[in-house]
Amino acid sequence: MKPQAIATQMIDDARVRVTRFDFAPGAETGWHRHQMDYVIAAITDCHMRLELPDGSVSEITVPAGTAYRRDEGVEHNVINAGDEPMSFVEVELK
Repeated sequence: MKPQAIATQMIDDARVRVTRFDFAPGAETGWHRHQMDYVIAAITDCHMRLELPDGSVSEITVPAGTAYRRDEGVEHNVINAGDEPMSFVEVELK
């Protein structure tokens, strides 16, 4: 069993939910489906392994200080595929 990423809620108001995720090497979020559009801002270089519902796996690197956004409905398990801890902030748009 993989260690779990640590999720720290920073803001949860009428407009947004902001959560910081900290991963040890090999840690995962566990399977989840995003109920809102969201933006990820990388604090560290994030070497992510994404497991998808169809059984496929992809690996991406989100460099520190960069961001990406996705629409609601994304379903995946995110794993730290790197050798160093990784952290990002997720902003969900209500």
